[in-house]
Amino acid sequence: MTAKKYLIVNADDFGQSPGVNRGIIEAHERGIVTSASLMVRWQAAAEAAVYSREHPSLSLGLHVDLGEWAYREGTWVPLYEVVPVDDIKAVREELARQLATFRRLAGKDPTHIDSHQHTHLREPARCVLVDIARYLQIPLRHFSPVVHYRGDFYGQTVEGSPIPDRITVDELIRILAGLPPGYTELGCHPGFATDLDTMYREKRSQEVSVLCDPRVRAALVSLEIELRSFHSGSERWVTAVELPNGKKTALGG
Repeated sequence: MTAKKYLIVNADDFGQSPGVNRGIIEAHERGIVTSASLMVRWQAAAEAAVYSREHPSLSLGLHVDLGEWAYREGTWVPLYEVVPVDDIKAVREELARQLATFRRLAGKDPTHIDSHQHTHLREPARCVLVDIARYLQIPLRHFSPVVHYRGDFYGQTVEGSPIPDRITVDELIRILAGLPPGYTELGCHPGFATDLDTMYREKRSQEVSVLCDPRVRAALVSLEIELRSFHSGSERWVTAVELPNGKKTALGG
């Protein structure tokens, strides 16, 4: 018997702007997005949280925001920096503030955690977020032993050069066809971001179109992939967080 395949489609940057919100909402209501990660510091975070309260089918996580960097003229430059990312005390205090704001806006704990530009892959944010995920007993992107992360549905290189062929219907179906059994989180960034100054803006509306294309949903049926959200399957995978050294630690300890 073939093992089942479950897919969580998570939209990052919910709350960053009204246009991003509109794109994520459209990709949820008309497309395959099942989950979103909230940027609590931004102008449209309250609006996004209200939508989540009214639409519990969209699981809501915390998209930790420590800053954003752009690759320009051969070097990385900060577009903004919330706190010094190498200061563990400042990072810990900022993450506590963002978690408290999430709870105030959403009225509940996040169903999962990730971070803007994957800053939690580097210390000291990594150890701080591992601790928070253990405390809340929720998955942390890249550190769940059960939920595999796919981030290749993205229209830019790391340095910001465009890769338009990465966000097409054919490419997304190719990604889906290669999913392993079990749970996979597919990261995405839908939105209508003309109201936003960011490295990743023009390609967001293209993502909306692809995620809402009926051929994608038909491919899910054909490939026998079941859409899930973080809250709909949480009892199956929230058992451990995989630590950077390869060891695992029981959650809640």
